[in-house]
Amino acid sequence: MNALAVTGLAVRTAAGVSVLDNVSFEVAPGEVLALVGESGSGKTTAGLAALGHFRRGLTVTGGQVTVGGANVLSLDAEDRRRLRGSTVAYIPQDPALSLNPALRIGRQIAEVLETHGYPGSVEDRVGSVLAEVGLPADPADRRRYPHQLSGGQQQRVGIAMAFACRPAVVVLDEPTTGLDVVTQSLVLKTVRSLAAEHGVAALYITHDLAVVAEIADRVAVLYHGSIVECGPAPTVLRTPSHAYTRRLLDAVPDPDATSVPPPAADAVLSTRGVSVSYGRHVVLRGVDVSVARGECLMLLGESGSGKTTLSQCIAGLTDSYTGTVSLAGTALEPSTRQRSDEQRRRIQYVFQSPFSSLNPRKTVAQSIEVPLTRLTSMSRSQRRARVGEVLDRVRLGREQADRLPDQLSGGERQRAAIARALVTTPDVLVCDEVTSALDVSVQATIVELLGELRRELGMAMLFVTHNIALAGEVADRIAVLQDGAIVEEGPVREVLDAPSHAYTRELLAATPHL
Repeated sequence: MNALAVTGLAVRTAAGVSVLDNVSFEVAPGEVLALVGESGSGKTTAGLAALGHFRRGLTVTGGQVTVGGANVLSLDAEDRRRLRGSTVAYIPQDPALSLNPALRIGRQIAEVLETHGYPGSVEDRVGSVLAEVGLPADPADRRRYPHQLSGGQQQRVGIAMAFACRPAVVVLDEPTTGLDVVTQSLVLKTVRSLAAEHGVAALYITHDLAVVAEIADRVAVLYHGSIVECGPAPTVLRTPSHAYTRRLLDAVPDPDATSVPPPAADAVLSTRGVSVSYGRHVVLRGVDVSVARGECLMLLGESGSGKTTLSQCIAGLTDSYTGTVSLAGTALEPSTRQRSDEQRRRIQYVFQSPFSSLNPRKTVAQSIEVPLTRLTSMSRSQRRARVGEVLDRVRLGREQADRLPDQLSGGERQRAAIARALVTTPDVLVCDEVTSALDVSVQATIVELLGELRRELGMAMLFVTHNIALAGEVADRIAVLQDGAIVEEGPVREVLDAPSHAYTRELLAATPHL
């Protein structure tokens, strides 16, 4: 008997637009089914249906969702609440959405267990589930707040919360997109082993086909709200029968690709001796990096290695560092508040989480227009025209201008965030995991777009990512960061083909391959 069975599910918007059309799939106990498709294809809607939850404005017009023999869609609100967390668990794409910033992580996991009446020792279970996802389980670590963890550590806490009550079904919505390759490898092994050992049916929603090859037993491909292909993972990935599946596979980044390096030039961005410490905890240790006009430097390292901290020092988002950040040879003030409008315009930042960085009460156009209003002398009509241009350029389209962030998919929100950073035509673009929320085809488009922009505008780019497979397509050089220090730096092909440091070799070994 299948732990989860979705039969003929049909979902429409209030305006009558089809979101899911006659979608059917099943997941057996201990099996991992990967639900694959582009951003906006309906993957998350199908996944949330397993919990009997649908986003605002969506209506079920047909079908059944069966968990453990019961039709979830026919349950009342109270029964659905009891089901969620105990029988069916959900892990969202953005860990910030699943964690309470005011509660310590140990307490948050304990609350899940207490709410659903866990029969054993709650404290023992909190410790064991933290260990299962590769986090320290001692009392001091349990007392940390979410803001004291890196993005990858936050996601592992979210996964621990989902598996705490040993549910029958787990819906994982892009759970490894924010994780470095080493942590991702650990999480994938954890999900795989927990599913197999405890008979948990896992619905794994993802756009990363290399991850699918590592974890999935079967693959269902979703296109415009319909399943167009479903079968064993090796069959679908090696001999796809549908043109759309073949298109997705063609968009997977080629780790052997080589970008064309820009001509030699003076550094437009450089750091010298940048160090950051919080008490006795050292985050950065005298980091020196430089990026020339038109060049892309990939900053690579595990979660917690200091990549985002260095990025924020460059952008002036944290002023608690020592050392120097220079723009075209001019030393910048540590805080963005102390920098001139022109300096702020010339360095723009794209955050990892577009949901957190976009104002939920402002339309896409209003959010994108903010940098133009504050940092340029453009008229209102000029600003509006520029917003439309950049929306078209990031393949979002100016017809999305008046939508709110929660009306966009995760990939669409990220494209809006990229458009906001590009709208002032900066000299330096700091990209903090900007493709982690994007499906492979949109990711390929964004990578191509960023390459075009830096060639046309001579824009320097610092590309922070855990996706080493993108290196050859997006970067000219790689700097590898471990425990706050650069341990290896050089041209992409030299670092990938003949890494000199053991840590770089470990990262490459942990990278999933299609």
